[in-house]
Amino acid sequence: MREALYYKMIEELAHCQLCPRSCIISEGNFGFCRSRKLINGKLIATAYGQTVSIAKDPIEKKPLYHYHPHSQIVSLGPNACNLNCAFCQNWEISQQDTITQAVKISQLAAYVRGMNPCQVAFTYSEPTMWYEFIWDFAVYAPDVEIVLVTNGYLNPLPWQALLPKIKAINIDLKSIRNDFYKRLCGGDAEIVKANIISAFQAGVHVELTNLLIPGENDSEAELHELAKFVASINPNIPLHISAYRPCYKMNNRATDKAEIEAACEIAAKYLKHVYAGNVLSTRYGRHQRT
Repeated sequence: MREALYYKMIEELAHCQLCPRSCIISEGNFGFCRSRKLINGKLIATAYGQTVSIAKDPIEKKPLYHYHPHSQIVSLGPNACNLNCAFCQNWEISQQDTITQAVKISQLAAYVRGMNPCQVAFTYSEPTMWYEFIWDFAVYAPDVEIVLVTNGYLNPLPWQALLPKIKAINIDLKSIRNDFYKRLCGGDAEIVKANIISAFQAGVHVELTNLLIPGENDSEAELHELAKFVASINPNIPLHISAYRPCYKMNNRATDKAEIEAACEIAAKYLKHVYAGNVLSTRYGRHQRT
């Protein structure tokens, strides 16, 4: 089993330092993410090499529209997450235990190397909870381009250590406001925002996704604020505004097409590449990519 990175032992407790939750884990127990367990005095990455799915996807599905467009990418990810979003759109694989299958790094590398371009996406749930597996894969297969689809909720040291191994990233900026993160996700918006900035500054190709939830993060004021933040980093960063569907613990009505397009219109005042997700839009669809 793979020993976890970024933790320290204090007496008989493991203090996990991978993400801002800073779990304190006693013998035989897991951290919040369910992927790190204290076993015989060592914190073990128990999800290592265990994937909920593996498939070839269009890279636009990540979504990434400006990185190897029209290409295929191998996608896989762990049964783990370090947020508990009440509206989670894939809660079956992120918020509860589910069936996984083992994949070896050597097998994955051989599979991906048969593609052109040679690229893999760590995605589906929260891939940074697979930190050790991603790290070891990057060391084993430096020729493979690594993509992350992530909530961006990681501590600065492990985040910045991983960035040189990542070619492209889609970060889910759930809201620009911290009260949303605290109330609905159990997280901190400022940490995510800082990690978006550092990813861009590290030279990683960055695209962002915002899930628009009626009555929660869809006010005009908040959309202006979010778009201004992204533009302050770089107005060329693509922003995907996606439609929410009632899921997990949240029963707010679904976002309709008109609301998505109206949000895109606001964002487009500040950003050059704005896209409507999960709806068929003639104004902000994939065909608008430049």
